[in-house]
Amino acid sequence: MVDFLAENNMCGQAVLRIVSRGNAIIAELLRLSDFIPPVFRMRDRGEQLKYGDIVCDFSYFQDLDEEFRENNIEILSRFYLAFESVHKYIMDLNRYLDDLHEGVYIQQTLETVILNEDGKQLLCEALYLYGIMLMVIDQKIEGEVRERMLVSYYRYSAARSSVDSNLDDICKLLRSTGYSAQPGAKRPANYPESYFQRVPISQTFISMVVGRLRSDDIYNQVSAYPLPEHRSTALTNQAAMLYVCLYFTPSILQTQQAKMREIVDKYFPDNWVISIYMGITVNLVEAWEPYKAAKTALNYTLDSANVKEQACRYADSMESLKPKVQQVLKEGFLREEIILDNIPQAAQLPAGLQPYDVNNKRLRQIKEQVLSDSKYKPKMLFQLLLDTAQFEFTLKEMFKQMLLEKQIKWESYKKEGSERMMELAEVFSGVKPLTRVEKNENLQAWFREISKQIESLNYEDSTAAGRKTVQLIQALVEVQEFHQLESNLQVCQFLADTRKFLHQMIRTINIKEEVLITMMIVGDLSYAWQLIDSFTTIMQESIRVNPSMVTKLRATFLKLASALDLPLLRINQANSPDLLSVSQFYSGELVAYVRKVLQIIPESMFTSLAKIIKLQIHDIMEVPTRLDKDKLKDYSQLGARYEVAKLTHAISIFTEGILMMKTTLVGIIKVDPKQLLEDGIRKELPSELMPKLKDMAATMDGFYRSFEYIQDYVSIYGLKIWQEEVSRIINYNVEQECNSFLRTKIQDWQSMYQSTHIPIPKFPSMDETTCYMDQMNTWYDLKSHQEVTSNRLFSEIQDTLGTFGLNGLDRLLCFMIVKELQNFLTLLQRSILRDKVVVEVFKGMVMAVNPVQGIVANASKVYASAAAKTQKIWGSYLEAIMKVGQMQILRQQIAHELNYSCKFDSKHLAAALDNLNKSLLTDIQAHYQDPSLPYPKEENTLLYEITAYLEAAGVHNPLNKIYITTKRLPYFPIINFFADPVDWPPLVLGLLTLLKQFHSRYTEQFLALIGQFIRSIMEHQKIPDMPSDVWGALMFLEDYVKYTKLPRKVAEAHVPSFILDEFRTVL
Repeated sequence: MVDFLAENNMCGQAVLRIVSRGNAIIAELLRLSDFIPPVFRMRDRGEQLKYGDIVCDFSYFQDLDEEFRENNIEILSRFYLAFESVHKYIMDLNRYLDDLHEGVYIQQTLETVILNEDGKQLLCEALYLYGIMLMVIDQKIEGEVRERMLVSYYRYSAARSSVDSNLDDICKLLRSTGYSAQPGAKRPANYPESYFQRVPISQTFISMVVGRLRSDDIYNQVSAYPLPEHRSTALTNQAAMLYVCLYFTPSILQTQQAKMREIVDKYFPDNWVISIYMGITVNLVEAWEPYKAAKTALNYTLDSANVKEQACRYADSMESLKPKVQQVLKEGFLREEIILDNIPQAAQLPAGLQPYDVNNKRLRQIKEQVLSDSKYKPKMLFQLLLDTAQFEFTLKEMFKQMLLEKQIKWESYKKEGSERMMELAEVFSGVKPLTRVEKNENLQAWFREISKQIESLNYEDSTAAGRKTVQLIQALVEVQEFHQLESNLQVCQFLADTRKFLHQMIRTINIKEEVLITMMIVGDLSYAWQLIDSFTTIMQESIRVNPSMVTKLRATFLKLASALDLPLLRINQANSPDLLSVSQFYSGELVAYVRKVLQIIPESMFTSLAKIIKLQIHDIMEVPTRLDKDKLKDYSQLGARYEVAKLTHAISIFTEGILMMKTTLVGIIKVDPKQLLEDGIRKELPSELMPKLKDMAATMDGFYRSFEYIQDYVSIYGLKIWQEEVSRIINYNVEQECNSFLRTKIQDWQSMYQSTHIPIPKFPSMDETTCYMDQMNTWYDLKSHQEVTSNRLFSEIQDTLGTFGLNGLDRLLCFMIVKELQNFLTLLQRSILRDKVVVEVFKGMVMAVNPVQGIVANASKVYASAAAKTQKIWGSYLEAIMKVGQMQILRQQIAHELNYSCKFDSKHLAAALDNLNKSLLTDIQAHYQDPSLPYPKEENTLLYEITAYLEAAGVHNPLNKIYITTKRLPYFPIINFFADPVDWPPLVLGLLTLLKQFHSRYTEQFLALIGQFIRSIMEHQKIPDMPSDVWGALMFLEDYVKYTKLPRKVAEAHVPSFILDEFRTVL
């Protein structure tokens, strides 16, 4: 019969693809369960108030909310696709069963497929994986959360559906079951069987699958566990499958006591807490409580005498395993000869560990008995786990090497044996001199024949070669006895050496890959995928005491990586494109756990580093470049420097421990210990820095100096880590602050600065109401008239947070300006331009001032009347403009400080950036004058990248930036003309920024209106009698020219030069 899994066997390939997809779906569900947006859990009061009306379950539907959609539609789509894939999976499985029933696959029926070994495995897995999917969904993604997600997705993407799965079907399958994974939650009635029956499945198929799982060893695992007490361990995976599949036929659990007794006796005689998939554990006592037959059958296992017997057996197993493992781990014990002599027993040593780990989770009422009878000691079990993993790792590595060299060594032994026989033949020929050996032609011919027989042994035909080798050994024993060759020691030695080589050939031929497979089966640690976390504290404490413990932990992590084979096997066989994604998910989970365990090393490092920092800041004086000889003793500070050296040595010991781990492939992710150490330091650095805001300048300087000091002792780029992490902290917090100004929020998992391995905490900000004095570069409180801050603030921020801190603050101000400008335009369009009275005033003003080159008749009355009628709009208008102006002043001061520090600390960088900027601007201007000249293409990122450098170095003018895109607005120049300032510089800069966002003709019209106002009022006035409004307008023109760095003739085009020259004399 054709191989069921052959590529040309459509029947086998179809079910293989279904099972492969099942593993991929479960991985996606587990992956997504860690990324449920917090808003769907509705645990935060603020989120409930903000989104409570639009994030609902099936009970309510609301209109679209654009902000919510843009923030969540991407992850909602992934959740929906995962939910849809579950429904599509079971529909595909049902269709496959229908096709088998209808004879679509020639010569294949359900009965023939389930008789085939691979077919039987795949059909059982297909049903089992569907059950696991439903359980994972209900455990990891609560019913109400699922409903809210599906409703939200329906609101935003209702049009999308596949041929087999529509939203109604998916909602029917995944609607809330009432189940809650919270401790103490009550289990719903008829759960999970009613959940499993939402999509009908052929009862014949279910019955056949359960029957096979009950009766057969479908994976042939028992052969790897020869001891009878290990039978339930051998059938662990099959027991998990049977547990899940029984929910598809709950009548067995309820009423069929004989079948349940058979199942319990075979699969659960010594364990009732089982791992059903990748460490997800189930307590059978609780799970089978509602089912009469199952509960009765399980009571025999839970009998007090049986519990005591099993606990004592595991206690004895622990006691006996401990010295055995420690013996084989002794240096030099594990040699090739030992392994060859004990191949049948080599794979059996780890078998006793598995049930003990699983049975660590007991019911409360018998937990104390189990812990007492089994003499459970977590540290002792952890040590056994470490030793077993180390032994297993060493044994596998040696066995793999032996497999690689197997043929070479076998051929070498054959050649040596053949040559020995030829030499003996020559000895008995009488030609080769050997003491007291007479010529014997019979023995000569016989040894020659034996040499040929040895030479003819074929490595490829190992069975025949092994049988023939045994016969040759027997013949060599007999020839020594019957021909009285014992008297000649040299001949005896030749015969003994040949027999030894032949024995080695037999032992070498027994080195088979099946032994490695058996070791993998016996050493499988997938059941502890989640359970292992309970040993984290013990692992970290062991590392803290002895950093070299990391090398043993490496073997444990690699042992845990064997769990990846479970979900990946079928995906790999089906050549599914999901292989990489699923591998990355599980490998990433394991690497995250490795990081979690090893984080204790950076934590311990920082404990010592904190002491170094304190010494660097408070005790050790920095040695000046030039030092008088008589002050040398004062600066030596031998006691403090000895303490620093001692602490540095302690840090280097910790780093040495992690670096001993060597580069390790965990799943498909390569773990570099040096990178782990660096990431650990990066993770610890933010948590150490953020709470230490008080005295930050001194502390940061101490950190900087300490990192610079210890970097050579721990073989890392300390200053590089420092600069990158401070930059990342600042940029992340700026990004989160900017979220309040964005409709599409940047979530933590989308942020390029946030990391799951190296997370950054969040902190709030504050606000002040101030007035700015341009001449003094100082901000004063409007109420108390006390100084709030000055330009010294930015020097202090530079000293404290560095360039990254100032640059981050600058970026935040950019977003705030954008938000304020958007608010202003909204105010203008929705309030001012919709007020009919105000619009009529503007219309009248437009008629009165046209043409702007002329003079307004009766100017004082016209302007005063218009200002009075529009008085009500200026409060909110000025507030928005003033905020923009205040933030522009801050940006200017930040740019000045950044540029100053760049020129002072990195003069070559400052000069290079300035020259590059000027060159680029010259080339761009030349291009616009002559389009044939070159210009950066759209895909060229040069302008974007250089902008980031220029802003970081303060080589830019915030007033020239375009913050928002705008449309034409009626009466816009007139509206701005009526502004009445409270704080002058912010108004000027705010108006300047606002006008910059529109077409330049608006600015020209605005300046023309100011000029017309000045000319109209001053037509009948002398300069000494100049009104304050005119003086303010002239001040604005003067400041506008100053801030924009335009020539004075721009103002003189609208106002006579003699007025500009003389207006300050009125002060």
